[in-house]
Amino acid sequence: MLKNEHKVFIIHKEANHQLGLIALIKRSKPINLLTGPVIYAMIFPILLLDLFVGCYQMTCFPIYKLDQFKRSDFIIFDRQQLRYLDWISKFHCTYCAYAVGVVGWVSAIIGATESYFCPIKHKSKQRPPQKSKNYIEFEESDDFDFDEKLSKIRKRIAKRKL
Repeated sequence: MLKNEHKVFIIHKEANHQLGLIALIKRSKPINLLTGPVIYAMIFPILLLDLFVGCYQMTCFPIYKLDQFKRSDFIIFDRQQLRYLDWISKFHCTYCAYAVGVVGWVSAIIGATESYFCPIKHKSKQRPPQKSKNYIEFEESDDFDFDEKLSKIRKRIAKRKL
């Protein structure tokens, strides 16, 4: 029984192209490989933003008697549990979870600061944060093909006008 489960897992991995760096290069568009370093270079300003806004909140929020926002409510690392992701995709997910979480946390802190110092609505409406409906469910079946679903989502997003 254990051998059969192992075979199913190997087939599942092959179906999802979970072979590593060479597979990533083969399945990626050249433009994505070229822009990857630009995306990952953003880690430096994100880390600085995280550090400085954290210091600001720890220093000033007690003075203003504002409730502090917990980073762990915004930065959520749970995609590493997903069996249908290879290690490279899990690395990408970790980066995005951190970056999106920090930006959400900072947004909440800035919103609380604005409410404290300047609780006046703008005359014209602000554009709400971009929320995508193009997400894959966390739990997927064993025969789920991540790359195929990702390709479909990317095509749908590319056609959309912002």
